[in-house]
Amino acid sequence: MTHVDIDLLNLRTGLDSLYKAVESIATRETPQPTIAHRTLSGDHIHGGKITEFQSVGIKDTSTRLSLIVTDKGITTKTVVAEAFLGDNTFKGNLNVEGEITAKKLHVTEITSDIRLERTTPLEFVSDTGDIYNKGLLWKGQGNTKQFVYRGNPDRIWSSEILDLHSNAYFSIDGIPVLTAKDLGSTVTNSNLTKVGTLKNLRTQGNLTIDEHVFYESSTQRVGFGTDSPNGSVSIAGFDGEFIVDCSTGAVKVGNWTTTDLNIVTDDTTRIQISATGNITIGSNSDTKTQILGKLGINIKNPDVDIATAGPVRFQGKKQETGDKIPTEGSYKIGDIIWNTKPKPTSYVGWICVREGTPGEWKPFGQIGN
Repeated sequence: MTHVDIDLLNLRTGLDSLYKAVESIATRETPQPTIAHRTLSGDHIHGGKITEFQSVGIKDTSTRLSLIVTDKGITTKTVVAEAFLGDNTFKGNLNVEGEITAKKLHVTEITSDIRLERTTPLEFVSDTGDIYNKGLLWKGQGNTKQFVYRGNPDRIWSSEILDLHSNAYFSIDGIPVLTAKDLGSTVTNSNLTKVGTLKNLRTQGNLTIDEHVFYESSTQRVGFGTDSPNGSVSIAGFDGEFIVDCSTGAVKVGNWTTTDLNIVTDDTTRIQISATGNITIGSNSDTKTQILGKLGINIKNPDVDIATAGPVRFQGKKQETGDKIPTEGSYKIGDIIWNTKPKPTSYVGWICVREGTPGEWKPFGQIGN
């Protein structure tokens, strides 16, 4: 073998070894690079995708694009956070499908069509200290409907009707004062000006009805048309006062004032007692007057049908008693003097035969011996 052949063989063998070495390098598994802790700066990262990124404060387990950071801000679809610290401003609409718990909530306007639940009182607080005219307002149809707190005096005021359930009632200090049908037992004073039909009405103290009927509690008297009755029952008009009164041992009925007392039927006076005491019975000559029992005139205890203590006039003729012919007085024909001392052979009486003072008299009715 020549020297040239030997050189070619060595070259072939060397190339073959180089081929195998390059092939071994090309096909072997590339080892993971070893980066020392805290030796990779941001200058070595540009673009590309980092998967399962994790640091002390960040852990990326997302399988899709979830967070975009630009100069305008951060864009994401869902934020899961335990707390937002500091002052935060949300611009645009905020929809909350869960619950909101807040220590203090300042709003300009609330529009709600859902149930509002509270575990603490609803408070109306004024920054200026004026708590008046604070409350609930309803706007939208006609005048504003109000349920607010007002002063002078301090009170809860409503512009609308308060309508309770039929079994509900108003109470004060736990005691019912007004139900659908009853006033409470503690309601003792009232200035009612109009009521319906009253049943079993009981009152105490003075009573006034329509400024016409008056009851005076101290004297237990009732006055119609007068607030100072002079009898147990008093009816007063412009000119007079009629009373019914129960005094000790007697009952009084009549006029308290100096006016005539008329007893009427069919609006016609049947008996009249004048202010001076004169009594007229009947309305005309056809009136029939019936007296049952005995009638005494100036006699307290009559024992006959008609008893009188003085003279009488019968169909225009005067009749009286005496023991002799009258020596004074005016008489007319037919007047009679009945003898009060009759005796045998004397006369029953004397009759006037010529009128005069005292006139001419003749005896009549001689008594036997």
